[in-house]
Formats: sequence, structure tokens, C-alpha cells
Amino acid sequence: MTTTLLRDALDHWASERPDAAAITYGDQAFTWGQWRERILRLAGALRDAGVGTGDRVAVLDLNHLATVELTLAASSLGAATAVLNFRSSPDQVRYVLEDSRPVLLFRGAQFAEAAGTRNVVIDDDYERFLAAGPPDEPARADPEDVCLVMYTSGTTGRPKGAQLTHRGITAHSQACNAIYEMGTGDVHLVAMPLFHVGGSCSAQIGIQAGARTILLREPTPAALFGAIAAGASHAFVVPTVIGGVLAAGEQATAAFGGLKKVSYGASPMPLPMLRKALGTWPAMGFVQVYGMTELSGAVTMLTPEAHRDDDRQERLASAGLPLPGVEICVVDPATLEEAKPGTTGEIWVRTAQVMRGYLNRPEATAETKTADGWIRTGDIGRTDADGFVYILDRLKDMIISGGENVYGPEVESVLSACPGVAEGAVIGVPDERWGETVKAVVVPAPGARLEPDEIIAFCRERLGHYQCPTSVDIVTDLPRNATGKVLKRALREPYWTAQDRTI
Repeated sequence: MTTTLLRDALDHWASERPDAAAITYGDQAFTWGQWRERILRLAGALRDAGVGTGDRVAVLDLNHLATVELTLAASSLGAATAVLNFRSSPDQVRYVLEDSRPVLLFRGAQFAEAAGTRNVVIDDDYERFLAAGPPDEPARADPEDVCLVMYTSGTTGRPKGAQLTHRGITAHSQACNAIYEMGTGDVHLVAMPLFHVGGSCSAQIGIQAGARTILLREPTPAALFGAIAAGASHAFVVPTVIGGVLAAGEQATAAFGGLKKVSYGASPMPLPMLRKALGTWPAMGFVQVYGMTELSGAVTMLTPEAHRDDDRQERLASAGLPLPGVEICVVDPATLEEAKPGTTGEIWVRTAQVMRGYLNRPEATAETKTADGWIRTGDIGRTDADGFVYILDRLKDMIISGGENVYGPEVESVLSACPGVAEGAVIGVPDERWGETVKAVVVPAPGARLEPDEIIAFCRERLGHYQCPTSVDIVTDLPRNATGKVLKRALREPYWTAQDRTI
């Protein structure tokens, strides 16, 4: 099946398997035929409300069936859905609404009304709004139309709205399924927040495959294990979820083992945790993904086979190989020349999955997307002779100490293996002699008593001295954004406020 529009897969499965289960959300469940009828009605209701080609609707709520349905319905009209981060502050919500300027805002009742935009309260009005729509076929959208506006996580400033197209998202779904191998007999668990590509774009992979989707409002342990008990076979999670299950005991690990395949990403998984997971669930297929919002999601995958290749265990530290249709090169940030395999540089990606650009941000678009379609990821990495991609650090988070580059994940991998350390992050802090030096910020394991000198000594036995922390902060938790990434900017800020630079 070849698709170029988001709704093509829905139409296909409604024609081929109209009575098969398509999606479950709470106590709502629809077959493919029923779900298509709802999407047609919703598209008609949106059109009657004045939504057309080039417009946007916005959603502000915890995960809800409405978000997925609005994405499919609005895209049928050539319009886009902006999915807002429900964990944002009121000021941040106002900023995103001013930036996206939606015709309609669909919001949960717990969120404040937005002035200047027609509000549809999902809890009270959504089903009535949908039911009032005429179930007729809208004009066909164009594959290059923007269908989703996903706001970047904002770790380096105000979030930017990445404009994702039908062509980009369908290319992503097809490329992922070439490796992920989800089919009509599978059940796709969508637990990630839908304001993240790991939620909304991951949901489209299951729809493309004809799998039944189980959408969770919140990924609580009870909801996760309930979905697995209900037949979920595939899921995408962040590594902290896997770590939490591993720490929860035999009952939890046995329940989680009901999954056939688990993909993980959005942040690195410490190697000790990954090795423990592989040993705990020997029959489970693990898939590591690497990607970014601007690329509609994943662009590399480390396959289940590569995870369990005893002869090449070093590849557990890699992000895998490029997906079909994805080009990756490593570029020297200073000369912009392509680096040889084994040499570090900035990861650049070219693929049909690429965004059109940032909404209302042509200068930011030009900084990220080259004229010939390459995306500068801002990630430092390398490839090996076989094309496996290794991500070493964020370009802006790289620590340069005395002229030596220090890549955070290398140090953090050692920290994670230090006895008594539950998790850790490293940052660069000012140093009169070296310019900046490495500081570790660590969270102790329950009941552990950590001594900074012992942590530093542990690292010095395993790393070059220039890579080792020269100081250690012990904290109860690490600051994270809504998708679980550690906010290194927040960790660095107290140490750089008196400086005239930030690196």
C-alpha cells in the first residue's frame, strides 16, 4: 500500500477491513469503518466552522482521541493541527497560540479559555461538534500541505513550530514499518504525549500498518499494564519507563514482557540499563530510534538483531543504521566538509521526512535546513565503517576544556555505572585555567550515600582526566522537559549567570 496523505491509510483499511478494530481510547472503541465515518463528519464540521487549506486548529489537552481525529480530519481539508504541550505554563501557551494563530482551539476543561480564538471544550462539546458535521468527502489535500505543527522542546529558547507535511509523515511511517514490522495482527500502544513526535507521528505508524491502536490518556503504571494485558504488542517509550519497570519488581517485569517489540528513544539509555533489559526480556525485540521533530520522528533504528549481536556489542552504544530513504552524513562544523567514518562532526540528515520549515521563522529555518534539503541536527556524532551512527552530544551542549572536546554521553555512561548512582548528567562550568571544566550532577540510588571524591575517582579510572568531573553536585532529581530530556541549560545556568558568555 502506497500512501501520500495521512488519511489514505484510514481509507484503505476502512475499505479492506471495515469491521476490524481500529482504535481504543478508554471506553471508546471503533472499527475502521466506524472511525472513517467519524473522521468524515469531523472534517465536515471543521469546514463548516471555517477551517480550510493553510489554516490551523490547535489542541490543548492530555492525550485524547480528539487529537488523533483532528489530525486526520483537518489534514483532509489541507489544514494543520498544532498540538500544544499540556505541561506548558500559561505564558508559554499564549506564546504558541499567538505563533500558530488557530481558527479553533480544542481544549480540555481544566485549561483556561484562550481569548481571541473560538474555544471548543473537548470534555463538553467535542462529540456534539463532531456529530453535527456533514459526512461528505472533502476535496483532496496535497501531499506537500502542512498537516501537523509540532513545537520543539525548547531546551535552547522559545519553542519553534516545525511544519510537518503529509509526504513527510507518511514517508516516516513507511520507513519505520520497514524495520518495525507492525501489521494487521498487532496492537500498537500509544503512551507518549501527542504533543511529541513520539506520540503523534508514532500513532500514524500504527494506522499505516492497519494495527489496532490503544491510546492512553496518561502513561500510568496501571494504564500501561492494562493495555499490555489487553493485547498491546508494540510500544514506543522513553528509557526512564523501562528503568522504572526494571526497578518495580518481578510482577511488573513479567507484565511488561507481554510486549513483542519495544522501541525507545528521545534520550539515551544507559548501557547498564539496556543490558539489564535485554537479559530480563530475552524474547522481546528492542528497537532504538534516533530522530528529531524537524524530521517527523525517527531517522535511524538499531534493530532487534543488532541489539543481540554478541559479536558486535559495541553497537549497543549506537543509534543504528539510517532508515530506508534517509541519507546521513557527518560534517565538520567549522569547514562544512564531510568527515570520514570514525571522525566526529555534526550529523546532517536528508530525507523526504523533512519539515517544510519553522512556522513564521524563516531565519531559523535557514539556519537549520540547507538549500538542498539537509537538516543540521545540532548533534555531534560519527559513523563507523558499516554506516552505524553514534550520537555523542548536542553541539551546543559540548564541553570544551582546555581545547579538548568532552562529549557528555561518554562521561554519563561511566557515571551510570558508578555504584550508588541512579542517574547523572554532566555540564560545563566556568574555569579560569581551562575555560570550562566538567561538573557532574548525580541522583543517588535509594539508600545510597554518595561521596563526590569517590565518584571522581571512579571516573578517573575509566576516562581521560580531561573528561572527568572536577566537581560533583548531589541532587534529588534532574530537571527535565515534558518529553523526559534533561534540561542541561537549567543545570548550567547558576554557574554562568556572572559570566559574559555561556560556554
